[in-house]
Amino acid sequence: MHLVKWSSQGMLRMSPEAMNELFQPTVSQIIKHIDDLMKKPEVKDIKFFFLVGGFAESAILQHAIQSAFSSSCRVIIPQDVGLTILKGAVLFGLDPTIVRVRRSPLTYGVGVLNKFVEGKHPKEKLLVKEGKNWCTDIFEKFVSVDQSVALGEVVQRSYCPARVGQRKIIINIYCCAMDEAVYITDPGVRKCGTISLELEELDEPSSPKKSRREIRASMQFGDTEIKVAAMDVWTSKTVRASIDFLSN
Repeated sequence: MHLVKWSSQGMLRMSPEAMNELFQPTVSQIIKHIDDLMKKPEVKDIKFFFLVGGFAESAILQHAIQSAFSSSCRVIIPQDVGLTILKGAVLFGLDPTIVRVRRSPLTYGVGVLNKFVEGKHPKEKLLVKEGKNWCTDIFEKFVSVDQSVALGEVVQRSYCPARVGQRKIIINIYCCAMDEAVYITDPGVRKCGTISLELEELDEPSSPKKSRREIRASMQFGDTEIKVAAMDVWTSKTVRASIDFLSN
């Protein structure tokens, strides 16, 4: 109790020891997270470490970062560290191309049906349609967590409707904080968007009425939101949606 006292003006006073103890769990987790990042091959030769953001103004955090990493790289704490994020947001608003590459905060993909492979897919995922065996709930990834994505980079996949003559395609978009997810039912996988594409009936003699049509799905990365589209290749009809990069 001697670490925390009330002043005569009614203000709560905490000793330096109490402040350090209060922030120790948070600082320890930050150090651990940075240490895990520094062990990745793509940043193993990093020479400069810039500490920015509002919390970077904390002397407790500054001291902890310098103690933990100054032996392996130079820790730089710029002036006005609390305004760095704000300045970056303003610069990005004026010129979005200033950020050329981002790292995907999550794994993004869609839920699809694949041919069922005995011994590879679990029995509970088996779906029989028109005499064919399908595996449901496959999480097909477009981009993995922490993967670098350039501004405007587009990833495309082609799909076919599950049955001939299908008049509507629904593509559910999923995200996950892990890269190991295989099925959309795996822990941590959640739905973050849906696009629905109506398939027009085709009367042309050469139209694929007796075969499955090609549906081309695409995701465009690099901005603060992911642009998603699905196109009926035969008619070029396209539907679009977007996923907020920052909130998902």
